[in-house]
Amino acid sequence: MSKKTKKFLSYYKPYMGLFAADMFFAFLASAISLVYPMIVRYITNNVLVNNSISESAPIIIKLLIAMIGLALLEYMSTYFTAYKGHMMGAKMEYDMRNDIFEHYQKLSFAFYDNQKVGQLMTRITNDLFDVTELCHHGPEDIIISIIKFVGAFFILIHINVPLTLIVFAFIPIMFIFALFMRKRMRNAFKKNRESIADINAQIEDNLSGIRVVKSFANESVEMDKFALGNQKFVESKRNSYKAMGAFHSGLTLFSALINVAVIGGGGLFIAYDIINVGDLLTFLLYVNTLIEPVRKLINFTEQYQNGMSGFNRFYEILKIEPDIVDRPEAVAIEDVKGVIEFKNVSFKYNDAKEEVFRNIDLEVEAGEYVALVGSSGVGKTTMCSLIPRFYEVSEGSITVDGIDIRDIKLRSLRSNIGIVQQDVYLFAGTVLDNISYGKPDATKEDIIRAAKNANAHDFIMELPDGYYTDIGQRGVKLSGGQKQRLSIARVFLKNPPILVFDEATSSLDNESEKVVQESLERLAKDRTTFVIAHRLSTIKNAKRILVLTEEGITESGTHDELLAKNGVYAGLYRLSYSKQE
Repeated sequence: MSKKTKKFLSYYKPYMGLFAADMFFAFLASAISLVYPMIVRYITNNVLVNNSISESAPIIIKLLIAMIGLALLEYMSTYFTAYKGHMMGAKMEYDMRNDIFEHYQKLSFAFYDNQKVGQLMTRITNDLFDVTELCHHGPEDIIISIIKFVGAFFILIHINVPLTLIVFAFIPIMFIFALFMRKRMRNAFKKNRESIADINAQIEDNLSGIRVVKSFANESVEMDKFALGNQKFVESKRNSYKAMGAFHSGLTLFSALINVAVIGGGGLFIAYDIINVGDLLTFLLYVNTLIEPVRKLINFTEQYQNGMSGFNRFYEILKIEPDIVDRPEAVAIEDVKGVIEFKNVSFKYNDAKEEVFRNIDLEVEAGEYVALVGSSGVGKTTMCSLIPRFYEVSEGSITVDGIDIRDIKLRSLRSNIGIVQQDVYLFAGTVLDNISYGKPDATKEDIIRAAKNANAHDFIMELPDGYYTDIGQRGVKLSGGQKQRLSIARVFLKNPPILVFDEATSSLDNESEKVVQESLERLAKDRTTFVIAHRLSTIKNAKRILVLTEEGITESGTHDELLAKNGVYAGLYRLSYSKQE
């Protein structure tokens, strides 16, 4: 048994009791359906033939009462399978969704660098719905079909062997037809999923950037792009529906031919006194009972293809091993001082041929304020992203308080590092929700104190509902400076010994920059701090400025010392100063 099959079956394990009950009631409902034609045959061939009308009536009434009882039992059985069976499927979907979402959390930035959010969302929503439909209906349809098919076969062959053989002559042809259509439908459904994933990705991209779209008045451009993707979706649907149309119409044709064969053959058999009218009537009732499971089994191939294509996409993600994980001997760290050392560190992305930088040797003392500068794309942000292990070093090592970061548990390492980015991400919800993200168990007093330290308390109190004001998706109701101060308050609340400021003020106006800069300096006090600087004027007072190039750190010193060298830093500073002019 393959790992994928084992994984699929493992989702049944927590619900085996419910699954067994679902199968039992499915068995019961299908068995009851086989009884009705036998009662009709008994009434036709025995009750009406061997008894007078006055004698037949009480017997028929009793049989009708028995049939009503069977109908009620069948109702309860089908209700259980429809309700509880679907709930089992929903719970399995819940487990699968939890698993894939949890797996998403484990994957590194390197994975997300090459993915579209909309397509990842499709794997956790649309795909899983079809998987759970298969999990529920698949076994249920199989057991119902087998019971009805086998039961009908033995009853029919007991009634009349030649007529049964005529009926079953069509069955192999129907299955061959189904197998032929299976491949076409599988390819069609696969393309459907790919098209849906592409559309979801396009919608997510458009809605996330709707302000850019409107600012360039490019609504029509986006509509044209979407129309093209939507048209591809329609074409993929056309192919799948064409295959489905041929499939279902073929089944309808086979059903009609079987009935024609039974009526024709049964009519001749009656003429030659081989069977009676009651048996032919019973036979026709059982033929429909026989065709239904055949149709259900063949329909199962469609359901199977649909569900398994979704599970395959689900399993593709689960198969991706996180490239950054805790070592078996990894430890949690406490009382972190913040001494950080880079030892001959080099880095390149997984799919890249050349290194982003190499030969990084750096020692940073506890509480030291270090600024990183360099031309765009040289790897300043990447270098700082190596410290919390968002990416893994290609060569060399990084230590915190003398411990290799790969020997520190990820959760422990990252809980001791605070990051304030240029592109602030705030979650939909209230101001309070977003600040408390830095420490979910914080009291409101702690949150207010953090907001005051970040120079955010005053503007928060001016909002309609203060700390309980809803800030909209990604904080769209706030200004850039306000969003940045909330992100700083979040880090204040976290209270980490190590900080990374990634061009935190580069997108702000002068007034906002001054307020935010003051907050950052207050936050950086007595903490090991890395500042990635875009505006070099903001780091003049840094105790140490590092100039990063592809060759590594080429210059190090204070602002005045680096200007005096008249090297890379001096050139960057003159360029920055000329732009400000």
